[in-house]
Amino acid sequence: MKRVNTLYRVSTKKQVDVTKDDIPMQKIACHEFAERQGWTITKEYSEKGISGFKVSAEDRDAIQDLKQAALNKEFDVLLVFMFDRIGRIDDETPFVVEWFVHHGIEVWSVKEGEQRFDSHVDKLTNYIRFWQASGESAKTSARIKTRMQQMVEEGNYIGGSAPYGYRLVKRGRLNKKGNEVYDLEIDPAESEIVKMIFESTVKYGHGSFQLADRLNKMGLRTHSGAKFQCNSIIRMLKNRIYCGYIQTKNACSPFIERIQIIDEDIFDMAQEILQQREKKNNGKRTVALKTKGESLLSGNIFCGHCGGRMVSTTYHEEYVKADGTKSIYHTKKYICYHRSRKLNECDGQAAYRSDIVEEKVLSAIKSLFDKIKTTPEQEILEHKFKNQAEDCKIKKAAV
Repeated sequence: MKRVNTLYRVSTKKQVDVTKDDIPMQKIACHEFAERQGWTITKEYSEKGISGFKVSAEDRDAIQDLKQAALNKEFDVLLVFMFDRIGRIDDETPFVVEWFVHHGIEVWSVKEGEQRFDSHVDKLTNYIRFWQASGESAKTSARIKTRMQQMVEEGNYIGGSAPYGYRLVKRGRLNKKGNEVYDLEIDPAESEIVKMIFESTVKYGHGSFQLADRLNKMGLRTHSGAKFQCNSIIRMLKNRIYCGYIQTKNACSPFIERIQIIDEDIFDMAQEILQQREKKNNGKRTVALKTKGESLLSGNIFCGHCGGRMVSTTYHEEYVKADGTKSIYHTKKYICYHRSRKLNECDGQAAYRSDIVEEKVLSAIKSLFDKIKTTPEQEILEHKFKNQAEDCKIKKAAV
């Protein structure tokens, strides 16, 4: 009695128990076929959500396990529902089938019978079969991409988990199979967090690490239940959906007012800040490099001699007290990064005490504000500023 190993595969996890080619149906058909042949099924392999068109056999555990079992002489027949379950790659899958046959394994399909290699016609049939399957996959992929693009351009949500700030609801929209599908709706509580993230970035210069830490301390989590990370915040800041546009790699919907959380002006300002914070744009940066730490100006002032960026460092100097004991004196200073790394010829001072530099900068800023005359417009601005300051205090207390 021949020993049989079976292979079942579906391209997407949605196919399991849903379509006519789902795994339970493949399994039933293979068992009935093996019983008619008088074979015994010794082991079954299932692949869920594995594309036979996009995923190479080298990257499929089931294929590699079957090859190892073949080398160990553990089975005599490889049985599938249809040959395209083995794969749909025209320049690879025919050779996978041929490999099993050359290693003494019969390859059978419930629908197409046995694939043999006794003649050139057998080989040609094998190649043509998978060439045709590859072509069908390519056409299906093109149709799906085109339809997905059309759906986005029509303003429809095309699936996946909802971005933070939204929830999925059913509004009566049906797909081509007549099943009701989800649409996006703003989540009131989460949308306030999204607004806070954009506002903190644009108005106060808070960084992604700082914002992620703040959300985690508030006990908030992403939709997957994970803690917020720097990348989570950056992805949110770059997502145009908050402006009211559903966007994919190849398409963008028209403006959808009901899903807008952030004004486009605020969004554009956030993009400018993110771009300037990238290392490749360091020379053109006009926003603060750092938004936390004890040094007020580190990375935000420049050497007047060579134009290099001034950064903060701590000096540890040893001195002897009156009683003869030694102690360490810690002092913060600003140094020219280019000079310290010998990147250019800078004839400026080696270091500047941070307290003296910051005092002069703050004094210059204060004198500028003192020169501003009292006007009706200024009174309006002061009143508006006080209101904003009160709002900030309330939000901070809530955190």
